[in-house]
Amino acid sequence: MQTALMNWSGGKDSALALYHSLQNKAYDVRYLLTSLNDSFRRISMHGVREELLDQQAQRLGIELLKLRLPETTSMEEYQLRMAQILQPLADAGITKSIFGDIFLEDLRLYRENQLATIGMQGIFPLWKRPSMELLEEFWGLGFKTIVVSVNGNVLDQSFCGRVLDRDFVSELPANIDPCGENGEFHTFVFEAPYFSQPIDFQKGETVEKTYHFQNAEGEHLTSTYFFTDLLPI
Repeated sequence: MQTALMNWSGGKDSALALYHSLQNKAYDVRYLLTSLNDSFRRISMHGVREELLDQQAQRLGIELLKLRLPETTSMEEYQLRMAQILQPLADAGITKSIFGDIFLEDLRLYRENQLATIGMQGIFPLWKRPSMELLEEFWGLGFKTIVVSVNGNVLDQSFCGRVLDRDFVSELPANIDPCGENGEFHTFVFEAPYFSQPIDFQKGETVEKTYHFQNAEGEHLTSTYFFTDLLPI
């Protein structure tokens, strides 16, 4: 059995990838690893409060490691901070790093190249499976998840704060991946077959945030995101 860590976003894809990894007797998942915006103490890109992330880890019974990042960070700084967490794990014999990626080839290649520099290997349990097939399995296993973040450039605010179910998927525009694999939306899993009990929360306000950035070609671009706050009970 090979020791592993799970790259845990708190959302549906990492949750399903973890399920398959726990079922696979080849792996012993020792840690969850999550990136946090340290200024706001929320999961990066998802905006979920750290307290709810902690509840997920407690219900799983797996040790949680946190990569704390400043509100704005360069790719170089991100890679350095990630290596500072991963290298000691690799030195201690953690050889596998598990991801919930589905079909983004460039992202997988990036992850594999970064891991190779510290002697770790990426594992992708959901790779190339159809999105709707994954969702049907997710629902069938008893997982439940709520949409907490929406890319406002491709979806309107009405999709944020909704439980991800068949009705949600049926209302998505035809060009949107049902799993949001292109970053169209992010989720928070509040019920899972491996949780000791569901996570209780109340929906808070939905806020709009605009981000300004520069792409590789030097163009200045703007992205708008909606975030629905989840309040621990």
